[in-house]
Amino acid sequence: MPLDNIRTVTIAGAGLIGGSFALALRRAGFSGRILGVSSSHTLARARQLGVIDDGVSLEEGAARADLIYMAQPISRILDQLPALASHISPGALATDAGSTKRTIVETAERHFPRGAFLGGHPMAGKESRGVESADPSLFEGRTYILTPSRAADIELPAAREFISWLEKIGARVHVMNPEQHDTVVSLTSHLAQMASTALGKVVLDSVDSTNADYSTAGPGLLDMTRLAMSSYDVWKDIIATNHDSIVNALDAYIDLLKKLRDTLGSSETAAVFEDGARLARQIRSR
Repeated sequence: MPLDNIRTVTIAGAGLIGGSFALALRRAGFSGRILGVSSSHTLARARQLGVIDDGVSLEEGAARADLIYMAQPISRILDQLPALASHISPGALATDAGSTKRTIVETAERHFPRGAFLGGHPMAGKESRGVESADPSLFEGRTYILTPSRAADIELPAAREFISWLEKIGARVHVMNPEQHDTVVSLTSHLAQMASTALGKVVLDSVDSTNADYSTAGPGLLDMTRLAMSSYDVWKDIIATNHDSIVNALDAYIDLLKKLRDTLGSSETAAVFEDGARLARQIRSR
């Protein structure tokens, strides 16, 4: 496939991620057609905002596209993969933006010919959702994980052209297998969500029980509870498809919290502070 073969892109799920991908493509110089698959209301708004050129059905979008970008909730992606596979054109590539990968890639392997599907996960987002929040700069400087079912698939022409567009929109492409991805993000993303949510719940219950208010809340609580604003409607699919890895991450976190409680104020507490600060510096220096 030459590197100008992608002339029509179908965005299945024209919300924050799908809409941002469409806008980023345009800003990076994509001059082809961008089609949208979503609810009638979302499609109308996406056309109004210039995110897509036209709205289509999933079947029409799959048949017409050189690249299909699935940006729906995980359960929706899993439901639509069989129908998508039966309508995809020869030589076209389907990819997804789901936050877990093993179940999605395994499902795709059962339905797609080799090289026609490439799992993906952009490490980017916002607390707000919907096409109104779409941002062409959302992927700039952000890691974009690709999870081929076979390592060699990443070198296929369709995959190479998709990667070239990811690089044009400013993403930093990182390749790993689906199982490794789910283990890593359970620690780097999913645990952070659970910790933020639990912190919000503990503080809410404790403050309410003492009839206090939140006037003493400082920036630390604001920073630590930012993720707690995320919707469970999004996270329930992530939990369902990465349950074991999230449990393992929570177990490790709970064990350390218990150790911290039992040794509070000791030299072991100081060591935990030092290690935590080292990670924080490493992330920020990246």
